[in-house]
Order: sequence, then C-alpha cells, then structure tokens
Amino acid sequence: MAVTWNNRRTGTSVENKKEKMKYVFLIFFMNLLPQYAGKSLRRDDSNPKPFEDIKNEIAGYTDVAKAIIDLAVHGKAQNRSYERLAVFADTIGPRLSGSKNLDAAIKYMFSALQEDGLENVHLEPVKIPHWERGEEFAMMLEPRNHSIAILGLGSSVPTPPEGITAEVIVVASFDELHKRAQEAIGKIVVYNEPFISYGETVRYRSQGAVEAAKVGAVASLIRSIASFSIHRTISPVYKKSNREHITRLKKTKEYFDPVWRLLTRTHTWSSSSLFGLNSASYLTPHTGWQSYQPDVPRIPTACISVEDAEMMSRMSLRGTKIVVHLKMGAKTYPDSPSFNTVAEIVGSKYPEQIVLVSGHLDSWDVGQGAMDDGGGAFISWEALSLIKDLGLRPKRTLRLVLWTAEEQGGIGAEQYYQLHKENISNFDIVMESDEGTFKPAGLGFTGNAKARDIVKQIMALLQPINVTDVYDNADGTDIDYWMRDGVPGASLRDDLSKYFWFHHSQGDTMTVQDPNQMNLCAAVWTVVSYVIADMEEMLPR
Repeated sequence: MAVTWNNRRTGTSVENKKEKMKYVFLIFFMNLLPQYAGKSLRRDDSNPKPFEDIKNEIAGYTDVAKAIIDLAVHGKAQNRSYERLAVFADTIGPRLSGSKNLDAAIKYMFSALQEDGLENVHLEPVKIPHWERGEEFAMMLEPRNHSIAILGLGSSVPTPPEGITAEVIVVASFDELHKRAQEAIGKIVVYNEPFISYGETVRYRSQGAVEAAKVGAVASLIRSIASFSIHRTISPVYKKSNREHITRLKKTKEYFDPVWRLLTRTHTWSSSSLFGLNSASYLTPHTGWQSYQPDVPRIPTACISVEDAEMMSRMSLRGTKIVVHLKMGAKTYPDSPSFNTVAEIVGSKYPEQIVLVSGHLDSWDVGQGAMDDGGGAFISWEALSLIKDLGLRPKRTLRLVLWTAEEQGGIGAEQYYQLHKENISNFDIVMESDEGTFKPAGLGFTGNAKARDIVKQIMALLQPINVTDVYDNADGTDIDYWMRDGVPGASLRDDLSKYFWFHHSQGDTMTVQDPNQMNLCAAVWTVVSYVIADMEEMLPR
C-alpha cells in the first residue's frame, strides 16, 4: 500500500508539473502574439506554406476580381476616376511645390476623401521647397531674330535684372562640353542631347547647369527631355498687365537698348515669353527639377524645345555665330509647410499591417498636372472607393497616400518614410502609379523570387482585361525609400509611347487622359492591392 501510495503521489506530482509547464508555455506564446499578429510565423522559410496552397488561395479571389473589374470598367463606377480628376484639374490647375494651388489641392482632397466615406482621413505635415519661375523669355539675336520658348528649371537662379546676352556654344554631350571647355567660357551652353530614355537622358537636365558652370559658362539651355515636341495654337491676346509693362518700359533708359526695342516690336512670341504677345504657333519645352553643387557657381538654366535645340545645332555645325538674350526672374523662398494626404480602409484582422497605394498630388506649374500625376493619384483613390463600394474589407489596412513635393525629389515621401520606418516590418507592399494612366500593360515589381511568383498568380486574375504581365523592377520616387530597405514594391506599367510628349509641359492637360484607359488602370490597381491586403500571409522578403 505504501508503495502504491508513493507511486500515486509521485505520479500526481509529475502531472502537476506538466500542467504548470503547459500554462507557462501558453502565457509565453500569448505574449508573443502581438509581435507576430498577422505575420507568417514561417517568414524564415523554415516551414513555408506550399506554393500550391498559395495558388489555390489566390484562385479563390477570381469572383472578387471579376466584381472589381465589372464595377470599374462596366458598372456604376465606370469613368468615375476620370470625372473626378477632370473636376479637380479644371478647378485647381497646376500644383507647384510651395504654391497656393498645391495648398488648395490638398484641402480639396482632404474634403473629398472624407465625403467618400474613407477612414482615418488625415494630413501629415512636411516641409517642402518653394521656388517660382517668375517672368522669363529668350530671344535669338544672331543670325536672325527668333523667339525661343523656354521653361526655367526648378531651383534655377535668376539672370541679372538686365538679362544675359551672350554667344552660344552647342554640344551634344558632357564629353563634348569638356573637350571644348575653353570655348565655353563666357558663353551660353546649349545642350542638344539625343533622347535615348528618360532615365539616361534626364541627367542633362539635372546636371547641365553644374557642368556648364564648371567650364565657365554664364547660362545653360537644355533640349527638353522629351521624345517629341507638340505645338499649341495661341489666340492673339494682349494682357493688360503686359501693355502696362511695355508702357513703363518705354519710360526707362532700357527701352533705348536695341535688345529691348526688338523685344517690344516683335509679334512672334511663345506663351512663356515676358510679354505674352500674340503667337500663332507655340513650341512646348518641358520643365523639371535640377540641382546645384555647393562648390560650383550657380548659373541660370532652362529647357528649350526639341526644335529650337536642333535648329541651333544645325546652325552651329555650319559655323554660324549664334547670340541669345536670356532673361529669367526666378525666386527661391524659404521652405513652405505642406502635407501628405492619407486615407484608409482599416484591416479586419491585421489592421497594423499596411498595403500602401499612392500617387503624387503636386505637379509642375504648367498644364494641369492631369497626367503627371493626377491620373496616378486618382486611380489610387479609386482603388479604395471600389473596395468600399463592393462592401469589402481586407484583412490588412489599405492605405492611400497622396504625396506632396514629389517633383522636387520625393520630399514629402522621404519625410513620410522617416516618420514611419520604425514600423517597416508591417508594410506588406508599397505601390505607386506615376508613369501615366494610359492603356495598362501590367505591373512592375521589385521583390524576391517567391514574392514575384505570388504576384504573377495575382496578375492572372486580370485575364478578363488581358493585363497579366509582371515586369522587372517597380519605379517610383516616392516608394524607393521602402524598396531599398527590402519592402516589396509595385508600379503600374502602361503604354508610354506618348507620355514624354506631354511630360512636364503645357501639354499635360485632361485632353491627354482617356476615361476607358483610366477604368482599366483602376481595375488593375484595385485587384492587386486588395488581394495582397486580404491574403492570409504577407508577401515574403
């Protein structure tokens, strides 16, 4: 009996210890849950979910994808993103960093997103550059009188009040400029670089002034970073302010300078000229941001049309002397307060995890900023609207961010990244549409091979509209910060054949937008973002 009793008591003691250990383990496990809520506990790939299971999970979204496509392309939401954008662009106009128009655009969108019934609509403050081009013009004086349409480049310094009159040297590359460095001293450098691709050719815009200043040039004029130039017809108009300017000018000694007398007599002006006089034909230069270096003199810089750059190149090759008068009234002010605009559909299961869709709200100060990047911003808004309209709520939070000051180098996005990077493990994917919303071709994707395979399966859901391709590398100034730190990224790929005809120019208006193409882009953007936000596990890294 005693032995029996002792055995029983020993057995009971062991059982109690086991029960205690179970509770200790359970408490330990529960303490871990907040850290790993919604995340795959197999992200270390020690026991990955079989890809066949992932394929089956994605295939389960076929009906949802079809409902999104039907609503966006054929249903009551048809043309909605286009119509919203048209009202916005026509009402606000261009939205340069630091401008009152950009402030008005942010206020407009804040109200619109609230009225749309989205959640957590708020503004996140940032500081952004404030530069204004002022009045500007250029005139060829030799070998003949010819008005040159220009657009000053962002952050350019002004010319002296009297302008700059100098001989021109035309080069086709930085290498040619350096070889002819002695010839460039005291001259205006005209770059007639051929357009190869935006990524390769844009360095002439961003670095052209610095390289010209290094060899002693007094200004630089850069062939627009465009594959083609467009023409606009301008009705004959004399603005009252311009007539008053001419009247004041005639009372000054400057009027007796032959340059000024020529300018006030001529009637072949571009709409970007000083006086805004009548013109039957207007060449469209393309603006953009450029940067100076601290140890290099700052010289005025502007873009000119493809046609004018090529004309001066032909003249130069024939040995013809070219003289240009340039006047630019650009001003740089202290940084201005602005905001990134944010709205959400909060996740039902893992609300702390984020699928981010975005476009930038700012634009240049020409055209309407409808294409760059009104279209991208508004299909990103449309993605949340479509999901809300269908009564869907993904497991993760779907967050819309409309960036400010992208055109100045992603200023708003960089400050957003600094504010939120401590939660980087909760960002599932970052998506940006900033290359037009023309006929969609697929998705650019940055991520590892396993994540790419998953995205390919998601894109297969878009077979009904024949947009299934996945391309290497996502593009987006505003999402680069995240992708460099390993967060998967995606960008819309569409037909870019005419994008650079209008990019950063007076031609960027609602006229280039097509409602049917925007419907398709919205469908792609919504299907991809919703499925990723609703899948059980985050994309692998």
